[in-house]
Parts: sequence; C-alpha cells; structure tokens
Amino acid sequence: MSTETVTLDNPIQRDGKTITEVSLRKPKAGELRGLNLNDILNMDVNSLTVLLPRISTPMITKDEARQLEPEDLLLLGGAVTNFLLPKQMREPTSAQA
Repeated sequence: MSTETVTLDNPIQRDGKTITEVSLRKPKAGELRGLNLNDILNMDVNSLTVLLPRISTPMITKDEARQLEPEDLLLLGGAVTNFLLPKQMREPTSAQA
C-alpha cells in the first residue's frame, strides 16, 4: 500500500499533544465516494477536507483539516494528487531517461 508522510510546517494541537507529521495512504475508490477526482487534482479545499480524515494517520478530523494553514493544506494536497496520477505521469519512462 502506498503511503507518504508529510511534515507539517504548523503542527496540529490536539488534547495537549502536538502532531507534527501526518501519514497519508493512497485512497481506494470507496474513500473517494462523493468526491470529484478533478476537484481533488485541483486541490479543492472542500474536497480535501472531506478526503483527508479518510486517509490520514493520525486521523485529521474534518474540523482540523479546515483549520490547517494554507501551506500545510498544499503539502497534504500535493501528496494526495501524487497518489492519483498514473504511473507514467509520475516517473520518466525508459524512452525519456
């Protein structure tokens, strides 16, 4: 299973604990339910705040996702976007290398 760990520029404070890193796993089709893939690829804030709680460890709540600083949302959204890109768009082919 594909995962990526993102270090937050602005840690999340929860119950006296500080969350500095969030691991995201590649979403399965069921975790994308109700969402538009184009919106996710365009890093739509509403779509990301729905998806992130479904694929994050520790789980980011929807309210915490809404409170993320823009740079952290961009980091997390970039990781999600990378999961959704076809392999040939992420890695150079042997013809390109």
